[in-house]
Amino acid sequence: MDTSEPVLGSTQFQSGEDLGEEVVLCMASRPQDIGVPMEVALVPAAPTAICAYKVVSTHQFCCTGHWTMATLLSMASPLLFLMLCLCSRYSMAHGVNEPSFVVVSTSSFEPEAECSISTIQENLDTSNATVTVPLVHLHGPCAPSHSTEQKPSFTEILRRNRARVEYFRSKVSRSTPMRLQDDDEKVSVPTHLGSYVNSFEYVVTVGIGTPAVPQVVVVDTGSDLSWVQCAPCSSSQCSPQKDPLFNPTRSSSYSSIPCSSGECKQLAADDYGGGCSNGGKCGFAIEYADGTSTTGVYSTETLTLARGVVVKGFHFGCGHDKRAVPGKYDGLLGLGHLPESLAMKYGGAFSYCLPALNSRPGFLSLGAGRNIPSGFQFTPMGSIPTDPTFYMVTLIGIAVGGKRLNIQPQAFRGGMIVDSGSVVTGLQSTAYQALRSAFRNAMGQYPLLPHGRLDTCFNFAGQKNVIVPKVSLIFSGGATIDLNVPNGIMLDGCLAFAMSGPDDNPGFLGNVNQRTYEVLFDTSHRKVGFRANAC
Repeated sequence: MDTSEPVLGSTQFQSGEDLGEEVVLCMASRPQDIGVPMEVALVPAAPTAICAYKVVSTHQFCCTGHWTMATLLSMASPLLFLMLCLCSRYSMAHGVNEPSFVVVSTSSFEPEAECSISTIQENLDTSNATVTVPLVHLHGPCAPSHSTEQKPSFTEILRRNRARVEYFRSKVSRSTPMRLQDDDEKVSVPTHLGSYVNSFEYVVTVGIGTPAVPQVVVVDTGSDLSWVQCAPCSSSQCSPQKDPLFNPTRSSSYSSIPCSSGECKQLAADDYGGGCSNGGKCGFAIEYADGTSTTGVYSTETLTLARGVVVKGFHFGCGHDKRAVPGKYDGLLGLGHLPESLAMKYGGAFSYCLPALNSRPGFLSLGAGRNIPSGFQFTPMGSIPTDPTFYMVTLIGIAVGGKRLNIQPQAFRGGMIVDSGSVVTGLQSTAYQALRSAFRNAMGQYPLLPHGRLDTCFNFAGQKNVIVPKVSLIFSGGATIDLNVPNGIMLDGCLAFAMSGPDDNPGFLGNVNQRTYEVLFDTSHRKVGFRANAC
């Protein structure tokens, strides 16, 4: 490359001149392609650089950062320096495509041990009746029940995720129970009601009753009926929990729902009914795909979401018999699309934002559709006739490294369920194979690890920094989400996607891909919105 001609309309600088502003370092090709270590392109003052390909006459590789020419001269090899040019950020933004590769530190894949100070506070916007509460990862350091107890392994997380996804598939299709052949075991997936309870990831703290009893509950868009464990409940009937059991006899606002009521009939119609007690109380029963079950009395109570923010007449299951392994949560907050859901009782609109790191809080907002802030991209909301619990969207395209993949629209015909409880995203066969191939090619400088529960994992041993391509998901209506890099694309060094089944099966937008986006479910206007960098 002739360095006498500035590339991409850049300004040339004299040796030793202090640039003093963010600039873009451009090379004729990727550093690893010419045998130059990536660290040469990085400066200690700017450990993370944003990179992009741009085809001019050759492939250009650019990295933004704050540099001085003297620093560049001191760190660059003669071979590399002959291929360098400097161009302003203005040129990058106006003359080149948006950055499509990101250089990240491998330390970003490691979990953080301490909770960052929360910037998400309980909040009530009285102008539009929106309430916002902190949302944290169940196994992260910000969890209210955080302890030194062993967290589930990466393998166990993926096993639970796969069982949840396969259960959803069977529920949607109303098929017979499926058996999956894993690498090391078979997973039975019965067609019971309820999702896979041990796959839940995010929790909020609410108050039940008057006076309010604090309860840590997992949030789930794949469930409708909320529930908590209630006294009386013996140790053989209920799982140990951190918080005291809610005792309905000590609450002045508790009421059981009678069997003759319309609510009880609706509960039975939605397959949550558990019959009637001798006292005429409406029963509920849920059996989850992992064998967990809870039964008890369908009830109403006062739910405290934040200081001074209560929901009177909150419908929930007061469970007196729960069969499950001990968990770090006390119950479940159902946010599905059926009438029993809290979301439907609270205006039919809600949103949440899942943080990029488990050491930070996100948020859950109820009533979020009444006064929508700017910055959202929307896609139409669909539903599944056989199971209207789920929120469906239509994926129409995928881009990797700034380039849209050649995937025909019919490859996405199964639709996609937006799910807070699934970890990795499940794509239909054709789309997944195209994504996997493109991502592996873009990450070709790093060796692949042997196949496990995810088939695209990389060996980053000895690497301080790695180059990760941006991945974008394109939905009908034009909504496009650029996944957070790296924590919205990769999980423990693996591509956080898997194959969900044939092209006519539903896909699943997992919670890893949703990180840092506020995801808004507006059932009144039948749309799902995405707002970037919300938490």
